[in-house]
Amino acid sequence: MKTNKENIDELIREALSEEEAKFYDELDEQNLFEMVGGLFTGKLKWIMVLMNVVMFLVFILFIYCVIQFLKAEDTVMLIKWTAGGILCLNAVTLLKLFDWMQINKNVLLREIKRLELQLSSLAYKMDK
Repeated sequence: MKTNKENIDELIREALSEEEAKFYDELDEQNLFEMVGGLFTGKLKWIMVLMNVVMFLVFILFIYCVIQFLKAEDTVMLIKWTAGGILCLNAVTLLKLFDWMQINKNVLLREIKRLELQLSSLAYKMDK
């Protein structure tokens, strides 16, 4: 049984020209891996690469803090290595949050482009 969304998509494709339909198909929903890959395209590609490198380095620092925590025998050193580990985890979490916000922004932009395409197609048909 077809869903309502599939019926609407078919109606839109029928109303669009061949070139517009191809563009509309490119704006279709992406899976998670395509969304993550989309982070590394466009104007912010360099900052996303930089942030992921920093995230990797901070995670390595977290692992170092855990190893030093397990080796520590003094209570003060245990507290220091724990604080360092918590700071590293917070940094990784914030960097991941930024990634997810960028994914959300890209999804919203994709939907806005789909709406713009639909509106322009409708406006063109109303002018005829």
